[in-house]
Amino acid sequence: MFVVRFRLLITTLWVGSLWTMGGLVAPTLFGTLSDRALAGTIAGNLFRIEAWLALACGLLLIMLFSYRTHDDSAPLRKTLLHLTLLMPACNLLGYFGLQPFMASLREAAALTGGVMSDSARTQFGILHGAASGIYLIQGLLGVGLVLKLRSLR
Repeated sequence: MFVVRFRLLITTLWVGSLWTMGGLVAPTLFGTLSDRALAGTIAGNLFRIEAWLALACGLLLIMLFSYRTHDDSAPLRKTLLHLTLLMPACNLLGYFGLQPFMASLREAAALTGGVMSDSARTQFGILHGAASGIYLIQGLLGVGLVLKLRSLR
């Protein structure tokens, strides 16, 4: 029973942090601070922490799914494992894959006085939109994982 509850606890921490960052913290930063560059820097640092937390939670959950419990049926375990593997994959693609390109565009803009060219701004917007979409998918997968785990109680 401990393993089942610990899985749910780790998942809830992970998914709650995803939704808090994406739904509350980042929008509040951009809505409150008049300096959008500062808001972006703070949000970027928080998303970095979130990305590492997501990897840690994902790895921990994968290890916890190696323990069989009385409630684990083979199809359910397979679904839980797939959801758990897809979430860090989204994290790796969105944060560790796309974010470095966004950072290089910001750095290039900083060298030119903080102003992005039109093409760089378009590229940044596309990358940001893709990263945001992947983040949303990760959050929705997380909701599915929480609901599946809650059904085991």
